Parts: sequence; C-alpha cells; structure tokens
Amino acid sequence: MTRDEARAKIIFALDVESFAEAKHWVSVLSGHVGMFKVGKQLFTANGPDIVRMVENFGGEVFLDLKYHDIPNTVAMASLEAARLGARLINLHALGGYEMMARTVEVLDREFAGRERAKVLAVTILTSSTEETLREVGIEHPVPEMVVRLAMLARKAGIDGVVASPREVPLIREACGADFLVVTPGVRPAFASTDDQKRVMTPGEAVLAGADYLVIGRPISAAADPLAAAEAIVQEIMAVEG
Repeated sequence: MTRDEARAKIIFALDVESFAEAKHWVSVLSGHVGMFKVGKQLFTANGPDIVRMVENFGGEVFLDLKYHDIPNTVAMASLEAARLGARLINLHALGGYEMMARTVEVLDREFAGRERAKVLAVTILTSSTEETLREVGIEHPVPEMVVRLAMLARKAGIDGVVASPREVPLIREACGADFLVVTPGVRPAFASTDDQKRVMTPGEAVLAGADYLVIGRPISAAADPLAAAEAIVQEIMAVEG
C-alpha cells in the first residue's frame, strides 16, 4: 500500500465548536489526511460555509448528519448535501428500505454520468446496547441487527455503512468487498492504553476490511499532530492492505 493510499483512508473528525477551530485544523492537516468529518454541532453552528471552507483548502468532506425522516425529506436533504460537494453523506438504516432507495434514486438521477457523493447507512449507534434496543422494541442482538440493516442498505443501493471495528468482518462477509465500510473507534498503537480492550488500531481495522477510519483526538490531542497523522499512515502501510 502506498503512502497516498494509506493517507486517503484517514478521516479527521472536526469535533470542534467554532469555525475558527475547524479552519485551524483543516489548514494544518490538509494534505496529511484523506478527508474531514463535519458533524451535527459544527454544521448547525456554521451551515454550508463549513463545507465550503474545507473545499477551499482542497479537502474533501464526510458530512455526518445521519438523516432519518420520511423518504422524500431524506432524499432531498441528501441531494443538497451532495450538491455542496460532500464526498460522503449518511442516513439511518432504521429509516427503512424506501427511504434509502429513494435517496439513491434521487442522487443517481441528479448526477447521471457524473461522480456523486457516496451514501452511507448508520446501522446501530455504537452507544446502543441490547438493553437500549429492547427499550424501543428491537429484540435481536446488536451484531445481528447490524448485519441485517447493512444487508437492507445494500439491497436499497446504498454504497456502504458506518460500523464499529468489531462489526467490520461480519459486514464484509454479508455484503461483499465492494461495500464501503467507514469505521470510528480506531485508536493508533502509539495512543493505546491497557484498559481499551475493544478498540482496534488503524492497521487492525484495515486488515479487518475497513475502507476509511474516523480518527480525532489521537491526532488533535497529540503534542505534534502532523507526526501523529504520519504515524497512523505508517501503521496502515505496515499491514500491506
């Protein structure tokens, strides 16, 4: 795996409160990571300008807004996100087949013959447990629900999913090699501690089948963020994925 291929797998999470903070990190990390994730807080505070700012630095955006609404509302919101130039956008698989299929249909029609944003489905949030699922009437175990929703998303034409590292192999087996998997919960070897048993390193996540790794604090909290980003690139390259 080349350095550029490894770098392209890193999505830096812009989990900051202000436009100024976001601009700082984009200016520092552009060219050193593959993409920047813009979530609900930052987008609600700053709107489309935050996406345009990243693009002005030559960066690409994962617009992490997790749409979940009636099919037409999600489809049209996704269309606007794609028109902004986001590389990745996402929605909740629990919105159902019609919602997901309608979104893909609208995007494919708008971008016929042109590259469009890739649509990811969020299966079960990493904060959810068997107990929280039961509270809303879902009796199946989390891994079973994750695979079930990933397969439904693939059937609807969705490009991939957001999944925790431990679920990546299950999704790969069920949905194939061409289904994108974006993985949060990745912590580099240099940042690991003994009590973090369920967190994968970048190399492990890539070996498990992850296409993209969402990483925030291991880079932003490092004494030298650029050195931290480069160390992650080296970890990924070392697996020869």
